[in-house]
Amino acid sequence: MDSTEEILGELPLPPYVTAEDTGLAVKAVTLHAAEQCPDRPRCRNDRAPHPCQLHRRGRRVLDRRGLTGRQIGALIAEQEAPQR
Repeated sequence: MDSTEEILGELPLPPYVTAEDTGLAVKAVTLHAAEQCPDRPRCRNDRAPHPCQLHRRGRRVLDRRGLTGRQIGALIAEQEAPQR
């Protein structure tokens, strides 16, 4: 955790997860993916140590929605696929 995360803690989850929450969580997990740096994996979006706060929240939302790791991977692959 970086110093900001130590002060703020984890981002709260919605009381129930909607389809919109799921879409935003997939975007967060995709945009805040790990990128290998010389010292350690870092978030490719904000350079915080990976997993960053938004990546963790996205994963927690998807877990709360009841998605499996395979389903989450498929949603991420779909998000990263080139648009036609």
